[in-house]
Amino acid sequence: MPGHFEPLPGGGAAVALDDVEISIIRSLAVQLLELIGPGPAEDAPADPLAELFAEGPSEPPSDPVLRRLFPDAYSDPEQEPATAQEAAERTARSAEFRRYTENDLRARKRDSALTVIRSLDALAPVGAEGAVLKLSPQESQQWLGALNDLRLAIGSRLDITDEDDTDLLYRLPDEDPRKPMVMAYLWLGGLQETLVSTLMP
Repeated sequence: MPGHFEPLPGGGAAVALDDVEISIIRSLAVQLLELIGPGPAEDAPADPLAELFAEGPSEPPSDPVLRRLFPDAYSDPEQEPATAQEAAERTARSAEFRRYTENDLRARKRDSALTVIRSLDALAPVGAEGAVLKLSPQESQQWLGALNDLRLAIGSRLDITDEDDTDLLYRLPDEDPRKPMVMAYLWLGGLQETLVSTLMP
């Protein structure tokens, strides 16, 4: 179990983590939460109907990590629009889609990051052997989403756009200042892969 997720009887997943691993994942999840931004004020009255029709932003975020986490729905970087009119229509469709979906997407990503933080905080004190994190099926799905978001965020900071970029990361010299971030990116990828395998029927 060390270093990879395994299935639990009845659903869910478990992984053994040491104190350093717990600290790294928690710190990254807190940073992700700060990047995504706060949700509605806790003392605000809950109005599901108002939330349903609440409009979000129509412009893509300026931060490249947030642009990766909240991409335009109708943009295809590999396919340039044929005309200026087509480009304008694509921009308008993306803005409209973002206006009605980004708030909900941010809330889901925020909830997933919070689930990671809370489940790590609920672990018994870590000894020399580490601790075993046990997740319910729903928590496992939220962890999967959060691990994906963390890898997207780190990958964006490292300018990773495809598998060729990942191959280059393995050959970075130890003195490269990006090395710790690269190691976290690759390690989270391994965790994500084993969690996906665990959750597959």
